[in-house]
Amino acid sequence: MAMNPSALCFLNGEYLPVAEARVPVLDRGFIFGDGIYEVVPVYGQRLFRFDEHLARLNRSLAKVRIPGPASRDEWLERCRRLVAATFESTGAADQVVYLQVTRGVAPRDHVMPQGVTPTVFMMCNPMKAASTEQRHAGVACTTARDFRWERGDIKSTSLLGNVLARQMSADHGAVETLMFRDGFLTEAAASNVWVVHEGALLGPPKSEHVLEGIRVELLRELCEECGIAYNLRPIPEADVRAADEVLLSSATKEVLAVTRIDGELVGHGALRGKPGPVYAKLYEAYQQAKLTMSI
Repeated sequence: MAMNPSALCFLNGEYLPVAEARVPVLDRGFIFGDGIYEVVPVYGQRLFRFDEHLARLNRSLAKVRIPGPASRDEWLERCRRLVAATFESTGAADQVVYLQVTRGVAPRDHVMPQGVTPTVFMMCNPMKAASTEQRHAGVACTTARDFRWERGDIKSTSLLGNVLARQMSADHGAVETLMFRDGFLTEAAASNVWVVHEGALLGPPKSEHVLEGIRVELLRELCEECGIAYNLRPIPEADVRAADEVLLSSATKEVLAVTRIDGELVGHGALRGKPGPVYAKLYEAYQQAKLTMSI
C-alpha cells in the first residue's frame, strides 16, 4: 500500500504532511538504528490496549537509556488527533498508529551522547488486516535459525535481522518465518508464535530473546475466559512441528492460524491443515475484547 504523501504525521511537536517531514542525517536513528518504536492498533477509531503498548514503549526506552519524551496524556492526545485525521482522509475506522523515538541528533560516535533531545515521530495508516481467506484456511510459514541479536526483548528500530527473516518467508509465498534458537522456539519475524497441545495454549517463556508481545498477556486473559489451559515454557522445534495447532499473534494479525510449515500440513486427523478449535475460540474472544479494551 503506497503511503499517502498528504497523510498527517507528528514530528518533534509539529503536525504536518508526511511528505514534508524531515529528519537530519545525523539523527542516531538514521545512523545507528538507535531508537525504539511501538505500534498501537485502532478499532472503530479507538486505541486498543493503549496503556499496555505505552508501558512497553517506556520499558524499551529505559533499557536503552533514552528519556521518555512525553506523558501518557500527551501520547494519547497525539494518537487521537492522528487517528481522527486518518479517518477523515481515508474513511478507515480500523488503523495502526506508529510511534518512534530515537536518541536524537549528535555527531557520529558509538558512545551515547548526553543532553540530546530525542526525536519523536508518529504516523497513522489504515489497518491491513488478515484476509477472509487467511482466516478460513490459515496461513503458511517457513522456519529459520534465530540469527538476530540477543536483545529481542527491546522493541528497537534496528530491525535488519527481522527484515531478512521476513523476506525469507516472502520469497516462499509465506506470511511469516518461525525462528528457533538452540533448538527452541523464540518468535517469528514480526509475530509471537504459539502452539496448541492437547487443548492447551503454549508459548515460549519470557526472556531477552523474545519480545513481550502485548498479546501475550491478552491471550492469557482470553484463555482464562474461554477455559483454555495456558502455559509459557521452552518449546522444542519438534513440538512445533508435531503440534495440534500453531498460531501467530501481533497487532495486525490479532490471532491467526498457521496451517502449513515448510510445506508440511499442521495438525492431525480431520483437522490436519485446517484452523483448529482453540484458534476459533480465541479469535472470537479477541473480537469481543476489541469492544471492551479500547479507549
